[in-house]
Amino acid sequence: MAKTIKVAAIQTSYGEDLKANIEKTERFVREAASKGAEVILPSELFQGPYFCTTQEEKWFGAAHEAKTHPCVLAMAPLAKELGVVIPVSIYERDGPQYYNSVVIVDAGGKQLGVYRKSHIPDGPGYQEKYYFRPGDTGFKVWDTAFGRIGVGICWDQWFPEAARAMAIQGAQVLFYPTAIGSEPHDSSLDTRDPWQRAMQGHAVSNVIPVVASNRIGTEASGQKFYGSSFIADHRGDLVQKFERTEEGVLVHEFDLDFLDRHRAAWGFFRDRRTEFYR
Repeated sequence: MAKTIKVAAIQTSYGEDLKANIEKTERFVREAASKGAEVILPSELFQGPYFCTTQEEKWFGAAHEAKTHPCVLAMAPLAKELGVVIPVSIYERDGPQYYNSVVIVDAGGKQLGVYRKSHIPDGPGYQEKYYFRPGDTGFKVWDTAFGRIGVGICWDQWFPEAARAMAIQGAQVLFYPTAIGSEPHDSSLDTRDPWQRAMQGHAVSNVIPVVASNRIGTEASGQKFYGSSFIADHRGDLVQKFERTEEGVLVHEFDLDFLDRHRAAWGFFRDRRTEFYR
């Protein structure tokens, strides 16, 4: 019997109320699980609004230690109850240091560990360097109950090196929680299509499915998020997708045995010439 993995992406809006955001995410996790999803991805920093549009010191108070973050404490028992894996995006505090992180919660509710966002953007509407240090974990993969997964965070998804590093470590599916939308310095700039294409390219070059979960809606800052969450297959084809304002869950199943054979047959990893890549 072929080994499969059924993945899901959540697309929704979030507001100021942490408790309400957690409850909303829980509803969508339950919906995805009811459709058979085994690894369920909420979007980036679902604990609240995307606060990085400006530099305000009050937001440092929204960070928590990874193991005791309210989102983690809520999602861990939910993962155990439903028997699902949840990559939980959080604003992490570690002593005097602050990170944009993901805690991987396995199907039994166990926290497998933390990945800290490696690439930190700094530009109009996305002033993350004020709030987050560059991650110190390196790119990681996680052996979950349903397969080996790699998780990057938002800006990471634009970098082919991040996807390749996780694929080399044996990731079978890549996940990217995201918060991206309008560019306040240029109202004519719409990054939605290149945003998708960059990750579709990762899927093709690594023969690996990619799951991206973005938020929607216009927040108090004026930032408008364009959704367009998707699941891409090993060819880069969008096998499931949302448009810019839809709310809900995307679910798709992949045959991991087929993907392993197909990846080997393409020879991308056989034919790498690392001596020339310095």
